Order: sequence, then structure tokens, then C-alpha cells
Amino acid sequence: MAKLVLGSQVDLDELLGAHYFDSPKFRIWQPITYMFMHGNFMHLFFNMFGLFMFGGILEQKWGPKRFINFYLITGLGALALQWVVQGIELYQITGSIINHGNLPLESLAEGRFNPAQYTESTASTLFSIYFGTMVGASGAVFGVMTAFAVLYPNVELMLMFIPFPIKAKYFIPIYIVIELFLGVARIQGDSVAHFAHLGGALIGFILVKLWKDKDRFYDYYE
Repeated sequence: MAKLVLGSQVDLDELLGAHYFDSPKFRIWQPITYMFMHGNFMHLFFNMFGLFMFGGILEQKWGPKRFINFYLITGLGALALQWVVQGIELYQITGSIINHGNLPLESLAEGRFNPAQYTESTASTLFSIYFGTMVGASGAVFGVMTAFAVLYPNVELMLMFIPFPIKAKYFIPIYIVIELFLGVARIQGDSVAHFAHLGGALIGFILVKLWKDKDRFYDYYE
């Protein structure tokens, strides 16, 4: 876990990582800063590898300003969908997407809860919503990969874990379907925010289609 010593230890994951918007740990800057935090070196490596593979071509096509806007917007979209999913889970448990002072947040934070009120699974879900931290550029990178597949569908990719070339228009959708399955399956011990990945991919697809149609309109009338 990332910590910075400034007279006392500061938990950077907690400070800069994203929390549910109704969490006591939520801060207004987190929807931006969480994209630049990573859980470990491999998390950072694979995100930067994906950004290097697909992002450079998009930046050349769009220019740095539009690419940065795209990257940030898809990162925000990733967090937004994650919040929607968390809000649905919270609503199913409590009947509301926000805490009206009825949830024993301090007890949940300490791992204490009333078994007559919450099952262990329910308490774990509430704890993960209000005290879980999301970090990483994965949502934005999924947006970048989706945009690449839309703009360059027939480009063949050689990937380290697939021994043959595969076109972008096949690989990216398959990857997205796998993320959807993992998100719905909710495999025990899986701490990956799969719906954030899907959110980045969805916003990336919408943006690139809008920009593609807009560019085609201007090119036609110029």
C-alpha cells in the first residue's frame, strides 16, 4: 500500500484512490487522481503496456489535446459505472443509494456487525462499498482499446498470451465479454473492478462514434 511520510504517514491509496461517492473517505479530487494510482508494479506495467500499444496511434490521429480529453472522460465513465453498480447493490440491501445515518459504518469498518441485521456476505458487501478503494488506469485503457478496435478493426495484434495474430475487432469484444462475465459472476477473492473496465469501454465506444461522425460531417462540408 502506498504511503508517503510527511511528518506522519499518509496513505496515498486512501487519499488519492476512488471511493464510493457517499463514503466517508470520498474526496472531490479522487475521480481524477485514482487513474494515476496503481496497486502494484504489475498493475502499472500492464496498464502502461496497453496504453503504449494502442494509445500512441490514437494520439497521432486525434492530437494530444483530444487524446487527453478522451483518456480522462473514459476514466470518469469507468468510475461512474462502478458507482452505479455499487449504488444498485446498496439499494438492494438498504433501499437507498446513500446512507441516511442508519448504517453502522464504524462497526463495519472494524469488522463488527449484528448477525440478526446483516449476514456476513451482506456486511462484506457494505464494507467493500463504503471502505473499498479503486485505483488504476484500467478503465481509461479499456476505453483506448475500444476506440482502437472501432477505428482500426482489421489491424492484426500479436499478443504474448495468444500464439497467433488476431484482429482488433475480434480480440477487444472478446476481452469485454470476459470482463462482463467476471463482473456478473462475482468470483470470491476477485478484487478487480470489472464494471469499471466495462464503463471505460462503453464511454470510449460512444465517444469515438460521436467524434467519428462529427469529423465525417466537417470533412464533407469543408
